[in-house]
Amino acid sequence: MIEEVFSIDLRVSEKFYIKRHRHQPTFKTDKRISIVSGIHGDELEGQMVCFLLNEFLLENKEKIKGIIDIYPSINSVGIDSIVRNVPPTDVDLNRVFPGSPDGTLPERIAHAVVETIKGSDIAIDIHSSNIFLTEIPQIRISEENADILLPIAEKLNVDFIWVHSAVTVLKSTFAHTMNSLGTKTLVVEMGVGMRITQEYCYQLFDGIVNLLIEEDFLEMEKNKDVRKPIVSTKGEVHFLNTEAPGIFIQTAKHGNWVKKGQQIGKVVSPLKGEILHNVLSPANGFLFTLREYPVVYEGSLLARIYEEKNG
Repeated sequence: MIEEVFSIDLRVSEKFYIKRHRHQPTFKTDKRISIVSGIHGDELEGQMVCFLLNEFLLENKEKIKGIIDIYPSINSVGIDSIVRNVPPTDVDLNRVFPGSPDGTLPERIAHAVVETIKGSDIAIDIHSSNIFLTEIPQIRISEENADILLPIAEKLNVDFIWVHSAVTVLKSTFAHTMNSLGTKTLVVEMGVGMRITQEYCYQLFDGIVNLLIEEDFLEMEKNKDVRKPIVSTKGEVHFLNTEAPGIFIQTAKHGNWVKKGQQIGKVVSPLKGEILHNVLSPANGFLFTLREYPVVYEGSLLARIYEEKNG
């Protein structure tokens, strides 16, 4: 069942709306999971994941045991315009939660999202990276929620779980707000902005279906091939930034383990024909973030490497 859960008139006869596709069993239940995408209009990986989920659930209606709500396009006008923030305000929606019913347009949208999703047992917030970086399928959670969220995150078939320190978590995000309200909320990040990486979309789709089975939303046989993710609590994340402006050329393969001193890429000057910065790995580790957009400036992020440590 497709429902419009929020709408508001904009200028020039436009309308901002949020729609969900609700899948539910024939019997009454309060058990509910919400799958959210499109908070940022330039992040499109979640669009394919939502399509795959809706297609799959429509074909398996008789196996549904709980309410499964899918929200493909929270920032619907942003997606139509292919812009990150909420048009025409240019405000990042994921920086105004929990919002306000009487506030600015982004605050009203945020408030409506919270009101419709609160009470869900679990929420999955799907994001892409920006246009500059590509990310392997990963889940990001805060240390304060790690004990509750890690067991759920491990069922989602991702490659990496990055546990952030509490001080780096933005309290104005959808995930922080929903976790504060008692909904176990996971942030998925994968791929690159303004693109769809089909391999990653299928990987996450398999993971969400597995979670739905494991959490008793679907009556199906469990998937025995779910990946065991690397969890960052046992090591350190290294950030590699460029020392000079130029063009970044990748040499290491994204999503692979690299060795200390191995070349990750190089920043070059096309005019001079010179290598300006030979980018080397500072440790043996897992290359989970890599620069996608080649033009860089001094200080631009080129890669993130997770170094696993013993003990």
